[in-house]
Amino acid sequence: MTNMSFTNLSDTAIHQALLRHARTANTHSGFHLGSLLTGDRVRGSEIPIGGGMRLNYAANYFNTETLQLLQELARAQQVVSKFVNLTNGAIMNTGENRTVLHHRTRNRQHVDNFYQQQLQRIDKFVAKVHSQEIVGSTNQAFEEVVQIGIGGSHLGPETLYLALSDWAVGAKSPRHMEAKFIANVDPDDAASVITSCNLARTLFAVVSKSGTTDETSANEKIVRAALEAAGLDPAKHIVAVTSETSPMAKSSDYLDSFYIDDSIGGRFSSTSAVGGLLLSLCFGTEVFERLLDGAHEADQLAMRDCITGNAALMKALLDVFSCSYLSYNTLAVLPYNKALRRFPAHLQQLIMESNGKSVNRYGEVIHYPTSPVVLGEEGTNYQHSFGQYIHQGTSKIFVDFIAFAKSQLGDDLEVNGSTNQERLLGNLIAQIVAMAKGSENTVDPNQHFPGGIPSSLIYGEQLNPEALGALLAFYENATTFTGFILNLNSYDQPGVELGKILTKSILNNTSEDPAILALRELFDF
Repeated sequence: MTNMSFTNLSDTAIHQALLRHARTANTHSGFHLGSLLTGDRVRGSEIPIGGGMRLNYAANYFNTETLQLLQELARAQQVVSKFVNLTNGAIMNTGENRTVLHHRTRNRQHVDNFYQQQLQRIDKFVAKVHSQEIVGSTNQAFEEVVQIGIGGSHLGPETLYLALSDWAVGAKSPRHMEAKFIANVDPDDAASVITSCNLARTLFAVVSKSGTTDETSANEKIVRAALEAAGLDPAKHIVAVTSETSPMAKSSDYLDSFYIDDSIGGRFSSTSAVGGLLLSLCFGTEVFERLLDGAHEADQLAMRDCITGNAALMKALLDVFSCSYLSYNTLAVLPYNKALRRFPAHLQQLIMESNGKSVNRYGEVIHYPTSPVVLGEEGTNYQHSFGQYIHQGTSKIFVDFIAFAKSQLGDDLEVNGSTNQERLLGNLIAQIVAMAKGSENTVDPNQHFPGGIPSSLIYGEQLNPEALGALLAFYENATTFTGFILNLNSYDQPGVELGKILTKSILNNTSEDPAILALRELFDF
């Protein structure tokens, strides 16, 4: 492993040069996206992501000098070297003194056999479920799987499941089981899912690395009670996905247990057993392995030192330039693809939980922007909701567009000379250009669009398992790179804990805080 030094962005030698460059850019008319975005620039701003996916960064604020400075910043902060060290097992989670090993879950040739052993165990278990060697307590085959988990145990797996559901139909790939999810501690969440299931044919997967996640434990108890009320044996209907050190591990309360490593954070765990069991049950292990291969290809491409050959690094640097130097504080993620409708929610957790910090990796206060606010919606729906605000609102928003040349199902119809897929892509292109170039109207200010809104385009031929895996890893790696540039620990989440502590005191009725007591009165509990 190479020696690493960790420095705040504001303390790097290149920081002042970037500040001067941004000030010059902001006052120079030739740096407006309306003049920067040209056909040659679009054709010349492409980087492979993996899985057939590509990043086109043409509609961002940059010129030759910008890219030179960003390359210097990446090298000054040893971003790629730190990434390589991370994948080799260096302790990068300083808050919890842990390694960060989610990349090993998708490297199927790695010498560390733990993750491959779990994949093989999942493969064998899934084969027995599909062949009906494993059945429920009334000897009926399982038709549905319900994942019980929250945060990273829910958002990523649900996102991936929805992303592949139509693909499996369009590709005529076997669809073995349907999936549902219980996450929220709201009792209606569990109740609505349970009542929609044929419990005798339902397998539940309880996902909690610690085995003590409060919301997940509470929902598991509701499920167990429902199974018992239906005359079913919970131990024949529930499997665990947890760490080997948790109280759920190797318990006779579960049909089987599958393990994740303490070094894998929840929001980075979709390529582990957290996502692997569910996706393998629904689509088959071979489909999940294709997803892993796409993710691994993206990881390998992220090792490149040159930013014009490393899509995840380019994305991180341009995002930092937009946030820290050009004052864009909100990222809108807009997938022009119905299958990715939950992807913005997953990225909200990935990006904001990782880099939503105001102290560096040593706990010292920093004085520059870190994570943007992340919002999102599928296109073209967003155009008829908050699209107005992006085009003419008062906040500075930058955008990620995600799109594919082909739909997953292939069912379409030409109406008035265009198919719906062509309409979808036409709207996408129009939004990129409208945001960048705007439209001047000196007569009616209501019809004036200032433009100058930077965006990145992440696209491919079709959303399939390899493309999905690469897309997932691309954003994970860009998030990691951003943390290195900003000198953050992207792998802990202490901000989650305060609410948990207060909730415990409220439920135990041990708090004497007058605000808490008054708020409890409002709900009469």
